[in-house]
Amino acid sequence: MKADLIATRQAIRNGSTTALAAAQACLAVAQSPASQHVFMQLTPEALQHTAGQAQIGQTPLAGLAVSIKDLFDVQGQKTQAGSVVLQNQPPARGDCLAVARLRAAGAGLIGRTNMVEFAFSGVGTNPHHGTPAAWDGLYDLAVGAPGQAHAPGGSSSGAAVSVATGAAFIGLGSDTGGSIRVPAALNGIVGFKNTARLVPTQGALPLSSTLDTVCAMTRSVRDAILAHEVLSARRVPQGRRSLFGYRLAVVKSLMQDDMDATVTGAFERSLNILRAAGAHIDEIALIELNELAPMMATGGFSPAEGFAWHRELLARDSASYDPRVLQRLMRGSGMKAHEYMDLVQARQQWIRRVEAALVGYDAVLSPTTPITGPKISDVAPGPERDAEFFRVNGLLLRNTSAVNTLDGCAISLPCHAPGELPVGLMAWHAAMHDDTILQLALQLEPLLQQH
Repeated sequence: MKADLIATRQAIRNGSTTALAAAQACLAVAQSPASQHVFMQLTPEALQHTAGQAQIGQTPLAGLAVSIKDLFDVQGQKTQAGSVVLQNQPPARGDCLAVARLRAAGAGLIGRTNMVEFAFSGVGTNPHHGTPAAWDGLYDLAVGAPGQAHAPGGSSSGAAVSVATGAAFIGLGSDTGGSIRVPAALNGIVGFKNTARLVPTQGALPLSSTLDTVCAMTRSVRDAILAHEVLSARRVPQGRRSLFGYRLAVVKSLMQDDMDATVTGAFERSLNILRAAGAHIDEIALIELNELAPMMATGGFSPAEGFAWHRELLARDSASYDPRVLQRLMRGSGMKAHEYMDLVQARQQWIRRVEAALVGYDAVLSPTTPITGPKISDVAPGPERDAEFFRVNGLLLRNTSAVNTLDGCAISLPCHAPGELPVGLMAWHAAMHDDTILQLALQLEPLLQQH
């Protein structure tokens, strides 16, 4: 893993590099074969101008490169959300609030990243703009992704690869059912999903007004804390507890179902490492997780709320949509008003029961995803691969979406060994436990990295 933002900022401060040199290094990666299908638009002049003007110590991001998912308004740029149906929209008149906060903190915007069309998949494929390969150790910089390239996870696919390759220090993205944590896990980086209400969504094209969360991927936990502080306009207090002072839980039901061998090995090894370091980890039932599938039987929030936003576009130009995204959106067209209201009420009651069950615990530990990234060739656009795509999509989003339904917060940390495909360990809890999750992650990260 390349140096993180905080280390690079320190190197600028001590004179061993400059913000402009760091910008040029990021641009070199962004313009290399490693970044095939990663960016919708590069803005090298804007990045170099910001880096050249940066005064170390005056802004927390010091002119360093940040990528922006193609979901967010950036003044003078089109917001297409990975689609072609919006290609004739006028450029945004101003920055969305998240981008404005990043700019004010000194971010150098390197460009807009590719994504799943309208953020509606956890796999990362895009039939219009191509699918970036996960940065998982199988990529050859000289020749591009080999035939065995793996899917990057979605929907923040390009954002994840931009961070993992070194093209950006922070990848701004969104998480509605796992769209930050899934690609973070499949690319071996850090992805933090904050409690949704902590970061404003204004100026971001919506999928689900109930579940959408604005957040970021980074190269380290300390960078994740810095990014969250900028985006939420709040400070995260420093933790004072040792690992032994945290009470942690693991859940076998649902969260550990259908794990592949690589994830099983990495997750069990990680729990053993943490226990050996003094972590107190209990196995709990949390049977409330088994209620999720029946609760979502009518489709869930994203299809219904997504269809409501898209209905006029769909009436005019449904043929221009990714057929897989179209299929999921159209499911929302059949939800009745009383079914939606029942879902809202059921979720509120379910959240209260889960919160009660987690009283006394600081975090739950789970695999971020139960499987490693699928091969792109197995899930690439095409009706003959739809069955495998939807099977994999359901597995990739299963664990992470439970946290979104909970209105919770979570972080995905890489926990695989050298030579293994990337695997994420997710630490999570209910709403407004963000500071505890981040403080805990600071202690988990070095233990997972050492092994």
